[in-house]
Amino acid sequence: MARGLLPSGVLLVPIPVTSRRLAERGYNQAWELTKVLQRRTGRAALADALVRVIDAPDQHRLPQAQRLNNLRGAFAAHPDHVPRLAGARVVLVDDVRTTGATLNSAAQALQQAGVADIAALVLARTPSD
Repeated sequence: MARGLLPSGVLLVPIPVTSRRLAERGYNQAWELTKVLQRRTGRAALADALVRVIDAPDQHRLPQAQRLNNLRGAFAAHPDHVPRLAGARVVLVDDVRTTGATLNSAAQALQQAGVADIAALVLARTPSD
């Protein structure tokens, strides 16, 4: 087991996908990665800590400048989980980071819910333009 990979007491939170994307794929890739991390580290995970409140266009089809604005306000903390998130240490999990706009928007939503500390863990990063 890789318990030392993540500090104790952190809560793993995957980036949610749009309902359309979930219907197309049949799974959320960030949640799949989160489940592996949860099994290997023994850390807690919360699949629906964040919800998408804006169904923005796919990031990969947009120019960089538009990507940075595309997801502003796209996420919110799930109201049922705000008490658990308040004061928590969270690790956001996503599959790919391009501009960081998705992670930034998700982090802002978690900050509004009172999360004390936010880090991000991604599987891959796209090359810079």
